[in-house]
Amino acid sequence: MAALPEPADLQALRAYDTPTICNALEAVAPHRRALGFNRRPLVAPLPAMKPVVGFARTATIRCREPHPRGMREAGRISLAYYEHIAAPPGPTIAVIQDLDGPDIGLGAFFGEVNSAMHKGLGCDGVITDGSVRDLDVWAEGFFVLCGSIMPSHAHVHVVDIGTIVNVAGMVVSPNDIIHADRHGAVVVPADAVKAIPAAADLLARREKVILEAAKQPGFSIEQLRKAFAQSSEIH
Repeated sequence: MAALPEPADLQALRAYDTPTICNALEAVAPHRRALGFNRRPLVAPLPAMKPVVGFARTATIRCREPHPRGMREAGRISLAYYEHIAAPPGPTIAVIQDLDGPDIGLGAFFGEVNSAMHKGLGCDGVITDGSVRDLDVWAEGFFVLCGSIMPSHAHVHVVDIGTIVNVAGMVVSPNDIIHADRHGAVVVPADAVKAIPAAADLLARREKVILEAAKQPGFSIEQLRKAFAQSSEIH
């Protein structure tokens, strides 16, 4: 198991959007080129939110029917869930899979109260294929990607805590490092974190040559060929 990244190295990844992180991972972890990110679209209801990076806290939920063991058991599991969210290392990101099949997203687990509670417990955001609500009174600065937006919480309750989950095709284990923005989310291998800024910088310098050429009046295939050659020489 790779050692946990230093907080400063983790924080450095917030300077990049998630597509850039994915590009950098193609260089530093090429075996993950087609792995680790959401395969189906997620909604970014607050698209101005800045990128987040944190350690995954995973859970599954259901919404269609009341908790099968009643309110007392539901309360016990709920408290255990919040303990999971607050546990080190941090910051954390809640990654929640809705198990309700064709009714996925029927009831919103996250809204005004849960966004505030999670933020207070050191959680920076939520990624879920379920629904959310209360966007006008959402906790300030609390990131969200979701499957849908719905008005009711129905019978939403936590089923399992700290399990491997699959959210929109992204498979996540507890303590996985997640990077997310309005485009989507990706699991970042711990041993790749430190190398990502240098890889992202190299890619940006290579792309700059091509972008500058493309914006010139009279841009042509010959200029493109020259830009490609210049870009490939940057190391």
